[in-house]
Amino acid sequence: MIVVTCLAPVNIAVIKYWGKRDEQLILPLNDSVSVSLSTDQMHAKTTVMISPNFEKDRLWLNGKEESCTSPRVQACLKEIRRRASQTQKGKKNNQGIDLWKVHICSENNFPTAAGLASSAAGYACLVTAVAKAYKVEGDYTTIARLGSGSACRSVLGGFVRWHKGDQGDGSDSFASQILPASHWPTIRILILVVSDSRKKISSSYGMQRSVETSELLKHRATHIVPQRTEQIIKAIKNHDFETFAELTMKDSNQLHSVCLDTYPPAVYMNDVSHTIVEFVHSYNKIKGTTKLAYTFDAGPNACLFLQEEDVAEVVAAVKQVFPPTDENNYIRGINVPEKTLDKDLVLPSGPQEAGSLRYIIHTKIGEGPSEINNPEGHLLDQNGLPKPKTGWI
Repeated sequence: MIVVTCLAPVNIAVIKYWGKRDEQLILPLNDSVSVSLSTDQMHAKTTVMISPNFEKDRLWLNGKEESCTSPRVQACLKEIRRRASQTQKGKKNNQGIDLWKVHICSENNFPTAAGLASSAAGYACLVTAVAKAYKVEGDYTTIARLGSGSACRSVLGGFVRWHKGDQGDGSDSFASQILPASHWPTIRILILVVSDSRKKISSSYGMQRSVETSELLKHRATHIVPQRTEQIIKAIKNHDFETFAELTMKDSNQLHSVCLDTYPPAVYMNDVSHTIVEFVHSYNKIKGTTKLAYTFDAGPNACLFLQEEDVAEVVAAVKQVFPPTDENNYIRGINVPEKTLDKDLVLPSGPQEAGSLRYIIHTKIGEGPSEINNPEGHLLDQNGLPKPKTGWI
């Protein structure tokens, strides 16, 4: 048997992917740009075991066995095995491992299907671990894309661009790193968890409806995103936070405008989400400069970008507007020092009802997937069955 365990990051898109030109190959209408988050705070963890003794492929997700026959899982496995077969062909020690069945066990340490890019981290981790088990080398991003489009971005760390490509077979639709996490180490991210419940409208279904009905989506993909992508890449390279922040917020607003332009509309943000938007703009206005940026994926939870030096004050301001019900469990992730707000910093959007914001995860930019070599870290036992789950947030 061969066993591999990997961690993969969540990625947050600052220029959004929304809408496919090919549903089966998961080819996007436009390029997108994302930031991979540190796996120290949020990650998918996957253990893969392949063996000639396994009778069939099996998959466990967050402690529950799922069907391994889903088209997206099978697309990833088929492509990895095809490449494994090519790699092994002609080798003297060819074991025929491309024919071995696989057991996969995966866990997220953050809420699944709540608009926090769980499928991106999950498929990036699955593809990386399975590819390593089958001895496949090279670019994994095009394989991860077959599972979940945004997963191709989680295969890499730092700042990442997913190229939409133009070829019908998807051969030129891949992800590439713009710059590593070390390029801008002072950036911090606050995930404001409004809800950790499964969203009512899946991203895949919402995108499909938008492609079919939204004229704004077509205009965005053709006329807005190409220019905006180049502008934000330039801002990242120049450490230009104000431009980065403004473009991030505008693109988030446009994504959700497209969702409202969809018929019937796909609504992902809620009243608390809109209050967070108001909070960010109020904070920036009081400070006289853009120190804080929001972005929302297909869900109500906010991702705030800011500089390390501003974290303590921003967290104190968030607590002023969104008072916690459980002070001890409100801030998770990287430690945030206590700070007393200046008397002049009074935000008009608060205070909201206690508990309207569930908790905050403080994190930073991180690297791509990593392999865990300690056998104690494997999620599968020696028989290829799940160990007791380690739990998630």
